[in-house]
Amino acid sequence: MAPSLRSAPRKIWQTLSSIKTGVVLIILVVIFSAAGTVILQRPMTDSDDMQRAYSPAMLRFLDVTGLTDIFHTRWFIALMILVSLSIIAASLQRFPNAWRYYARPYKSPDESFRKVLPTQAQIPVADEELGLSAAERAFRHLGLKTERIVRPDSFSLFSERNRISEMGVYIVHASLLLIFLGFIVDSLYGWRGFLMLSPGTASNQIELKDGTLRTIPFSIRCDGTGEDTYADGTPKRWWSKLAVVDGGREISRKEIVVNDPLIYQGLRFYQASYGRTGKLDQLILNATPASGTTRTPQEISLAMNQTVALDADTSVQLVEFIPDFVVQDGRVYARSKDVVNPAVHMIVTSKKAKSSVNVWLPEIPGIDENASSPYTFDPKDLKTGLYTGLQVSHEPGQWAVWAGVVLIAIGLTFVFYVVHMRFWVVPVLDARGRTVLWVGGTANRNRDAFEHKFKNVVEQIQKELKPELVASAHAQATSISGTSIAGR
Repeated sequence: MAPSLRSAPRKIWQTLSSIKTGVVLIILVVIFSAAGTVILQRPMTDSDDMQRAYSPAMLRFLDVTGLTDIFHTRWFIALMILVSLSIIAASLQRFPNAWRYYARPYKSPDESFRKVLPTQAQIPVADEELGLSAAERAFRHLGLKTERIVRPDSFSLFSERNRISEMGVYIVHASLLLIFLGFIVDSLYGWRGFLMLSPGTASNQIELKDGTLRTIPFSIRCDGTGEDTYADGTPKRWWSKLAVVDGGREISRKEIVVNDPLIYQGLRFYQASYGRTGKLDQLILNATPASGTTRTPQEISLAMNQTVALDADTSVQLVEFIPDFVVQDGRVYARSKDVVNPAVHMIVTSKKAKSSVNVWLPEIPGIDENASSPYTFDPKDLKTGLYTGLQVSHEPGQWAVWAGVVLIAIGLTFVFYVVHMRFWVVPVLDARGRTVLWVGGTANRNRDAFEHKFKNVVEQIQKELKPELVASAHAQATSISGTSIAGR
């Protein structure tokens, strides 16, 4: 194999494990993720809204590049896989040294280490054992555990706190991998769709973004839907009362609102929209005989295709409802499904005359036959059907995403707020041959605060040493005094 071919995997590995590569890739993920929150995304955004928001050329460009569905494009999934590989490579390359540092801490500093340590102090002592004992008490007073290190030719103390802080960066790496894993799984195996229900109806057919239908193993029933408004009439919230029907049995119920979904078997049902279907549920009107009689108007209620008797000879049937009508070329058309300009078509039938009359409300000149009707009609109330729009999502990777979010909070806490501190106390001889306690310390971050902590340690050791120094001096004086007496 040629040398260039043999070195190619090594170069790829070095590039992947480089910190610069990881930072650049993570920045790209953040940029495209931010773009996904700014650019309208399909299928959550209606096609008409997309066309109103962007020019035809811009919309074609966004669709071709996948920017209107960023989180499900192959190139974004490939980018997340590449970031994950970079994190794994960087961790594998650096973890062995970090683990050795964590598992086998440096407890007995040699002379070369003591000379170059930036944070250190020397405290004169009369005796090595007295000095180490005083240092142990000082650390204990400050809440630090100590370990006495015994070597063939020396004794020393070692104390540390929060060694786990050294693993904080790898906790963050693991959390990022979990988050990216969740996104990748959702992008490959997750799906989103839409379900529209009217009160009293149920369905297990979800319409996906490509227009196909997906059957789920249970049904969702809508028991009611509506909206709450503010005093000025603006919408306050939409709500829907849903029930899960599985195997012919009602399993659970929940009233959902925006951002509070119904969750069952890994599927989430979000409140996405609310409105009127444009279909008539009930029409209430007063019917009055057209003749000069003084009969009291009777109130009748009609549903679509329902026939109601007005008297023994006459009946009326509701045959057509148009929510927003317009007349063109002598015919009535529906302009939209919004109930803004409604019209109803009824047929009044007389058995005696063996005739039927087309009645339109409101009257439409040239089309209605209202003048020939034996009854006149005065509409009182119009109730149209409601619907709730549910966004349905299947996100099998969400457990990994949420686990990663929790883990990254823990990791960042260790990285930024938990400081790994180490202290050493070693009896040594100074330049004049006197015994001193060499005290050294180091911290992996927040050096200013550590300097204050180190100063407290040194002061506490000196405080613990004072009684022993006094006792030692008193013993020496007693010994000298006794020798003088004996000499006499």
